[in-house]
Amino acid sequence: MKQTPETSTSKSAPGQDQGKDRAQGKGQVADAEKGNWVDNRAPAWTRPYLRLSRADRPTPVTLLLWPCWWGALLAAGQQGGFGWGEAWVLLGCALGAFLMRGAGCTWNDITDREIDGKVARTASRPIPSGQVTVRGAVIWMGLQALAAFMILLTFDPLAIWLGVGSLAVVCIYPFAKRFTWWPQVFLGLAFNFGAILGWAAVAGSLDWPPFALYAAGIAWTLFYDTIYAHQDKEDDALIGVKSTARLFGDETPRALLAFMVLSVALLGAALIGALLETANVLAMTVALGGPWAFGWHLSWQMRRLDIDDPDNCMALFRSNRDAGLILVIFLGLSLALL
Repeated sequence: MKQTPETSTSKSAPGQDQGKDRAQGKGQVADAEKGNWVDNRAPAWTRPYLRLSRADRPTPVTLLLWPCWWGALLAAGQQGGFGWGEAWVLLGCALGAFLMRGAGCTWNDITDREIDGKVARTASRPIPSGQVTVRGAVIWMGLQALAAFMILLTFDPLAIWLGVGSLAVVCIYPFAKRFTWWPQVFLGLAFNFGAILGWAAVAGSLDWPPFALYAAGIAWTLFYDTIYAHQDKEDDALIGVKSTARLFGDETPRALLAFMVLSVALLGAALIGALLETANVLAMTVALGGPWAFGWHLSWQMRRLDIDDPDNCMALFRSNRDAGLILVIFLGLSLALL
């Protein structure tokens, strides 16, 4: 997600020292999820690299995975069936999402290494804390990307080319917060490309519904990552880093409402466009229940949002792993009813 550097003023100096102390101890990262499997169960020698891949913060993996599964399931619905080939696409997307999210986070930490070492929230990350060298990080990034590419090679040729092409956005994203108020758009472009790739991997061709699905995912990313960015808005303002949280300020609820409506509308259009000719009334009704339930979850988040409470923002951000899963469940049930 948005990796925003924090201020290096004296206000954060004590926290910076604490972050370094943690790194010199067990090496735990300050903003990792408590009780995560990396810190508690992974072999000690693997932990610095798994932390570099953000394996101690699993929520964004699902945010990358769900659009892949949306596209694959919707394509299977349009074709009127689900078999072993489609099952492999789902599994391959899951493995690929884990690997590419890790590679992307490693790239992010390489590009931000000079900033991360100066601030409290990021000083304990593997590169600035000295757990992993830049050379080691580059090698680790390459290994993850290579493993993901090997999985991609088992997909349809169109999906392979799409996957390779998506790397351009992944490379640009870490720099977006430096030149635009809308870095969340670049995150959305990267995180939701799987909607198109998953469709292509199943269908072997493209149509307009996966692009509507892709746009819906981008609007969703703007929703959840704006919430996430409110954790860092004060530090962002001090050091001049841009984000939609700073752009919208107190008008954030109105912006979130617009993103929610846009996302739900585009999801509905994608489902109708893909399933109109193959789905019976019951299957179509169940499928369209997905965007409705998805929208309900986003509205639930809005009712509970406090943009000035970082813990509240983080908790609501993490709840989006459930929001994306809701649509997967409804699409799966619809597919079973075809």
